[in-house]
Amino acid sequence: MIAMLLLVVLVLIAAVTDATRHRIYNWTTYPGMIAGLMIAILGAVWQWAAPESAASWQPVVGWVDWNDALLGFVVCGVVMLPCFLFFGTGGGDVKLVAMIGLVAGLEKGLEILLWTFIFAGCIGLAVLIWKIGPAKLLARMGQMLLGVLTLGTVLRLPPDEKKVLQLPVVLAPCAPLAMAAALLPWPGL
Repeated sequence: MIAMLLLVVLVLIAAVTDATRHRIYNWTTYPGMIAGLMIAILGAVWQWAAPESAASWQPVVGWVDWNDALLGFVVCGVVMLPCFLFFGTGGGDVKLVAMIGLVAGLEKGLEILLWTFIFAGCIGLAVLIWKIGPAKLLARMGQMLLGVLTLGTVLRLPPDEKKVLQLPVVLAPCAPLAMAAALLPWPGL
């Protein structure tokens, strides 16, 4: 699976640059998008021109159907837009997920995206518990819940507590784990 190998290499590069520099560079995502698009186009042309040959080579090259690649690109990118607009996710994360959708296709792209969010949420929660402590975190959550139940509104956090809660988004470093969860064959499943 040449296409998946290319995707794994590019996602690992993005994960390293995001973890070390908090940046996902265009030189990582744009070539992946172009390569994924070219692989899908070449696969479609090959299937049209020589279906028997294409069928034998498809598992080696690993292209997804042209429509599936475009749908994966658009839908995965659009799903990430609210994260970019409202939750502090960077544009590099949007391009990375769109690239994953283009190469992996719509279904696998969305599955990888879901696993990425799950892993990032778990890491974010672990960091939050580490920074604040479980007892203080539970007490503060209880105070917030009590405020909602008694006052009908969410209480505002003091600026010092709000700053502690502003964790960096760790989507790209979670993407390789998500790809392993979504793409590798797991025995017994």
